[in-house]
Amino acid sequence: MLNEWIIPPALIMIIGALLLPVIPRRLRSSLFVLTCVLALARVWTFSDGATLTVPLMDYTLTLVKVDALSRVFGTIFALIAAGGGIYAFHIRDAGQQTAALLYAAGALGVTFAGDLFTLFLFWELMAFTSVFLVWARRVPESRKAGFRYLIYHVLGGGLLFAGILMYLGGGGDMAVSRLSPGQGPAVWIMLLGVAINAAIPPLHTWLSDAYPRATVTGAVFMSAFTTKSAVYVLIRVFPGWEILLWAGVIMTLYGVVFAVLSNDIRGILAYHIISQVGYMVAGVGIGTEMALNGSAAHAFSHILYKALLFMGAGAVIHATGKHRLSDLGGLARYMPRTLILYMVAAFSISGVPLFNGFISKSMVVSAAGAAHYPTAMLLLNLAAVGTFLSVGIKLPWFTWFSREKPAEIEVRKPPINMFLGMGLAAILCFLYGVMPGLLYRMLPFPVDFEPYTTAHLVESVQMLLFTFVGFWLLRRRLTPHEGISLDLDWFYRRSKPFFRNVFVNAPAHLFDQSDRTLQGIIAKAVAFGRNPMLHFSPPTRDKTYTPDRYRPPAGSLVAVTLAALCLILILSLV
Repeated sequence: MLNEWIIPPALIMIIGALLLPVIPRRLRSSLFVLTCVLALARVWTFSDGATLTVPLMDYTLTLVKVDALSRVFGTIFALIAAGGGIYAFHIRDAGQQTAALLYAAGALGVTFAGDLFTLFLFWELMAFTSVFLVWARRVPESRKAGFRYLIYHVLGGGLLFAGILMYLGGGGDMAVSRLSPGQGPAVWIMLLGVAINAAIPPLHTWLSDAYPRATVTGAVFMSAFTTKSAVYVLIRVFPGWEILLWAGVIMTLYGVVFAVLSNDIRGILAYHIISQVGYMVAGVGIGTEMALNGSAAHAFSHILYKALLFMGAGAVIHATGKHRLSDLGGLARYMPRTLILYMVAAFSISGVPLFNGFISKSMVVSAAGAAHYPTAMLLLNLAAVGTFLSVGIKLPWFTWFSREKPAEIEVRKPPINMFLGMGLAAILCFLYGVMPGLLYRMLPFPVDFEPYTTAHLVESVQMLLFTFVGFWLLRRRLTPHEGISLDLDWFYRRSKPFFRNVFVNAPAHLFDQSDRTLQGIIAKAVAFGRNPMLHFSPPTRDKTYTPDRYRPPAGSLVAVTLAALCLILILSLV
């Protein structure tokens, strides 16, 4: 049923993405930004309660369902897509631009989906388009990381779809609505599928693996959509599940620990996505109106400052070709504007007053205290210390300061559109920080929270000062070193040689031995038939044989097949 003339924002972006490859190259970036602006205008002009439904067999699909929660997420998704389009305006890769626009369309489709089937379709659209932003870098490590990324998301989508089918088969409603833990295993399978996209440990390694290996501009889009669309689904479907509170607390601490250890500048930021999403997941687990408001507000703030952080890191990579802290330093003289814009985002994520992270993160922490979770409140504050230590101090110190610029680094100037994209995000980070009412009035529930209280300001300033002093005293111990830090991906990275030996090398060795033995028997039989008195020796073994390099002879497969048929015949006769 069509209640008004509704064009889904996702459809606008899909049409724009389909037009990109066929228009002149010089117009693609302009069309990209224009498409995002039109989608943003469509989100803002929706009336409350607007719906768009279409029949499909025995079901009714709700392609669009508008309320306050979907509007706030739709706004920030379309807004950051436009900002990312400005930042990537110099890109002329039609494949990368099309993938990014379809990726944003998937996030908007999930946000406004009113039924589970529509949600799943856009969920999968995000998975299969975002991976191209990793592969578009066109280096071997990105290709491998992209495949690992895709495996995770195919698994997550499969679990989500399996849960949906089980839920519907058990008499569940097609509508995207609130679920409770007692509704059976189907809802837990759905939660597990969503947890992969939310990067809840131990299902998070796809994020820290793929994001640092994406293209400079692709990582900006990836930082905004996948995890935050998962947070939206958690708020919509799983509010008040206490397991999410403690999962979120673990995320906040887990992310900051590995961020402190990381040497890759985008690796640090990737781990902090896990940490910051932890605040949102914890708010969902608390489940009160204040906590859910805090999760939505922090998702909004996080998308802005995290995109700006990746933009700043991307500008450094674009200018120097370096991405490890151990290879950088002394760039303050050469990239001062990038430093200033980056620090706006660093202050935002660290919860510095007057920036947007301060007005949203504190809402989640205060909600934990109001709901009588003092341990969770303490641990969330502890994670904030690690955030400022790694993103607010360590990364800028070892990138822009700490030493003179290494002689081998040649710094080139980033294009002006990169600074325009960063400037837009920085202005919004500061604007929402000094005028929190602009964000609070968009939240799904009435807001009764004042971030700028004397007690909160004093507490925040004390934490920031003590963290800075601690870094300064320990800065030599925090000096980055070459190498990578493995977390839970240690298990599959370290187990790879074992599985290769068991499932590749050992079978190849066994096949080789069997093949040689069989060929020896056949050769003896042939030789004996020709001349029974002729002594025949089997072929000598090649001592340089290694299973990794072994390739079976062309005729060996036929021989083994005949032997297998003979064995089957004998067994059948017995």
